[in-house]
Amino acid sequence: MRPERMLYDIKSVLFGVAVGDALGVPVEFKSRQEIRKNPVIDMIGYGTYPVPVGTWSDDSSLTFCLAEALTHDFDLNAIGENFVQWLHHGYWTARGTVFDVGITTRVAINRIARGIEPEYAGGAGEGDNGNGSLMRIAPLFFYLSDKLIDQRYTVTHKVSAITHRHVRAVIACFYYLEFARQLWEGKDKFEAYENLQTAIPSHLSMLSVQPEEIEVFNRLLKGNIAELADDYIYSDGYVLHTLEASIWCLLTTTDYKEAVLKAVNLGDDTDTTAAVTGGLAGLLYGFNNIPQNWVTQIARRDDIESLAEQLEQKHVCSPKLSPKKACICYLPYRSYA
Repeated sequence: MRPERMLYDIKSVLFGVAVGDALGVPVEFKSRQEIRKNPVIDMIGYGTYPVPVGTWSDDSSLTFCLAEALTHDFDLNAIGENFVQWLHHGYWTARGTVFDVGITTRVAINRIARGIEPEYAGGAGEGDNGNGSLMRIAPLFFYLSDKLIDQRYTVTHKVSAITHRHVRAVIACFYYLEFARQLWEGKDKFEAYENLQTAIPSHLSMLSVQPEEIEVFNRLLKGNIAELADDYIYSDGYVLHTLEASIWCLLTTTDYKEAVLKAVNLGDDTDTTAAVTGGLAGLLYGFNNIPQNWVTQIARRDDIESLAEQLEQKHVCSPKLSPKKACICYLPYRSYA
């Protein structure tokens, strides 16, 4: 654990997600073959959507909605309410407008708006395994950093279930956050990968998760995905493919820039693949490794900085970490203005 670097790590993750997202937005839905003719090498604007350079999408919006809720005591209703405010009122959007939202996510958030409890709002069918909970899950890592593995899984399940309740989406989020935990503890990325090949199946089996649902993740849990050529890496909106692609991009590159550009150039769901990759790459390589000319172009950069500071203050000042380090913090309540 490294609480002395908490603010730096939070910034690394939040900007890691947002920068990757903004890189992918202009080419979202373009095929890999189409992008290969003109690969993305820098941050650009417009393209798929009529939005300027540095604009992030629903991936980052919901990431920030979750992070903002976590600056207060953990409350699933508060997270769900932030999601409702985003979808219906443009809260935590890059430029005041929601221009991209997945069907499963939209349906779930509208259920919350109608009074359904957030923990039961998400789709629970096998067809509800899009990447909409994985794309926003990164900030939950900081809340879970001092929790035991049973609680980490339970809370991850609840937060994923707000939009995606099927166990496959939950496992994907759990794997991602456990990978982040390994990196945060100072493990090499390959060591982290190998460690999870034992830790994840062991814990899921203890929870009596159906073996066939664990086997779905075998390319991560039993093989070496880094050895696969890009033709065998898929980058559509299926949660398993997004998770695999993000880990593959991380393992086959050597810095933040290379990782997120590799993710974008896989094509299809470019913003989400790069956002998910960017969260881990940001944590692994650090905020200072994210190209600063990209950071300066990101929409609402100062707001993201402020959010990171509030999340760090809540975490470091939490008496749950250590009674000896407890302090009184003042965190302004969120405004939907």
